[in-house]
Amino acid sequence: MSSTSPLMDAVRSFVEALPAEKGYSVHTCRAYTRDLEEFSRYLHEPNAAPEPRRPEFDGAIAPGQVTAAMIRSYLGYLHQRNQKSSIARKLSTLRSFFKFLVRKGLVELNPVEGILTPRREKTLPVYLSVDAVFRLLESIETDSLQATRNRAIFETLYSCGLRVSELAGLNVVDLDAAAGTLKVLGKGDRERLVPIGRTAIEFIDAYRLMLKAQTGIGTMPNGPLFLNLQGRRLTTRSIARILKKIVTACGILTPVSPHTLRHTFATHLLDAGADLRGVQEMLGHQNLSTTQKYTHVSIDRLMDTYDRAHPRK
Repeated sequence: MSSTSPLMDAVRSFVEALPAEKGYSVHTCRAYTRDLEEFSRYLHEPNAAPEPRRPEFDGAIAPGQVTAAMIRSYLGYLHQRNQKSSIARKLSTLRSFFKFLVRKGLVELNPVEGILTPRREKTLPVYLSVDAVFRLLESIETDSLQATRNRAIFETLYSCGLRVSELAGLNVVDLDAAAGTLKVLGKGDRERLVPIGRTAIEFIDAYRLMLKAQTGIGTMPNGPLFLNLQGRRLTTRSIARILKKIVTACGILTPVSPHTLRHTFATHLLDAGADLRGVQEMLGHQNLSTTQKYTHVSIDRLMDTYDRAHPRK
């Protein structure tokens, strides 16, 4: 497939417009690009939809030549190798792409209209029990600069329920220790203030003091809060790798990622009676329905307690 095909030219225009029009991050723009590149590769395969291939599609396909039949065939192709959640995301990308093209007058009709999003499997968020998350955090020794940093990182993730990208993006100035708050830059460049617990603040302070003593790096307000060994901002991949090693070392068998700590934060708050709207604000969810998935865990636990305890089930 040519990288200069009319379809890929339109993809580039769409992706370049996303930061300004939607406020999307570089990471999100890359994900949109990958989805649309995969769709374009599929269409340009010799045996791609619609079958049999019409003569006008023997060369590079233009956006206006994409039909609903092509998209349905592509979805069929995806069903052979993707989960429903991935298919739904890829279809959402196509829907946004063609809406953009219609709005810009680059195509007359949206071929995605009328194509239903596949129903997603209902999966409960993976989370740790209170005992497990305490064991995980307390297994991190604070006998070195790197270990103290790691303890501060994961205390903060659990204390605030941050996305790992939000944590990696924190600057020194974002922490107001006196007020017990963090200023977080979330999805769509939306800022929010979240509470941070005293324990997390204490480990951050210990890390920053040790960092200054050992490296001379002070508290430049716009500098990263958490640094790698080279004195630069930690990446999300590095944080995930560090957590994986810690989980393995302390013998927790449940697969744990930084997002698991976010799930754990939300589940523990709601189990303890926190207000759903308040948890929504702390997580930075635009829609309450996104936060409500965490109540399913609590309801399941409640039903289990009922089944075990009620004398007349």
